Amino acid sequence: MLKVVGVRFKEAGKIYYFDPDTLALAAGDHVIVETARGVEFGQIVVGPKEVAEDDIVSPLKKVLRKADAKDLEQVRENERKEKEALAVCAKKIEAHGLEMNLVDVEYTFDNSKIIFYFTADGRVDFRELVKDLAAVFRTRIELRQIGVRDEAKMLGGIGPCGRVLCCNTFLGDFQPVSIRMAKEQNLSLNPAKISGLCGRLMCCLKYECETYEKSKQLPAVGTEVVTIDGAGVVTRLNAGKNAVTVKLHSGEEQEYKAEDVDEKAGDWVEDN
Repeated sequence: MLKVVGVRFKEAGKIYYFDPDTLALAAGDHVIVETARGVEFGQIVVGPKEVAEDDIVSPLKKVLRKADAKDLEQVRENERKEKEALAVCAKKIEAHGLEMNLVDVEYTFDNSKIIFYFTADGRVDFRELVKDLAAVFRTRIELRQIGVRDEAKMLGGIGPCGRVLCCNTFLGDFQPVSIRMAKEQNLSLNPAKISGLCGRLMCCLKYECETYEKSKQLPAVGTEVVTIDGAGVVTRLNAGKNAVTVKLHSGEEQEYKAEDVDEKAGDWVEDN
C-alpha cells in the first residue's frame, strides 16, 4: 500500500495523485508539485489515504512542499500576465489572418511555458504565430487545439437547467454520452432540447442512465398485472422509485412497488 494525496490544478480539473512524503498535508492545502509540464501549483482535494500499488500509475512523483505566501503571490502574478498574453495573442492571430478562436491562456507556475488554447474547424498552420509569440514572451510557447466541450469547460456559462455548467464546476472528466441514453429516458430527441452550450449531447444524460437501465426490469407499459387490489394494466413506469402505475379493472389508477405486482397470465380486457 502507498500513501497518496489527490491534487487538482484547476477548479474542475482532473485529479492527479502524488506522494506526500513526510509532509503533514490535508485536503484544502495548496502545494507545489513537479509534473511532466514542470513545477506546478495545485490544491489537495483528496487528503492522505492508502491505495494499492496497482491502482497508481508509476512513477509516483512527490509533493515538493506546501505553498507559502510567496507562491500564492506568484500565482496571482501569473493570472495577471495571462490576461496580457491573451490580448497579445489575439492581435497576433488577427495580424496573421488565422482562422482560429483563442479560448484561454495558461502560464505554468515557474513561467517555463505559456500554453494558448484555441478552437478551429480544421488544422491551422500556426508556425509563424509561435515564432512571433516566442519573440515577445521569450519562453517556450505551446498552442493547443481543443474541442468544443473543453471550450465550454474553460469558459463556463449557464445551462438550460439554470445552473452553472457541470463541466465548469465539478466534472473532472467527460464521460461518453449517447443518443440511446436520451431514448431510454423518454426525452425529446430534438437537438435543441438535449444539447448543451457546447452543441454536444448534455453530460447530465449520463447521470440517471443506470436508474433507467433498472427500468428494463419493470413490467413494460401495457403489461397486464395482478396487484393486492386486483388486476390491471401498467400505464406508467417510475424507475427512480422502482414502481409502476397500474390502471385497475375498476378504472382507478394506483402506484405500486415493483415487488408488489405480478404479471398476469391470460388475456385481460379493459372496460371503457
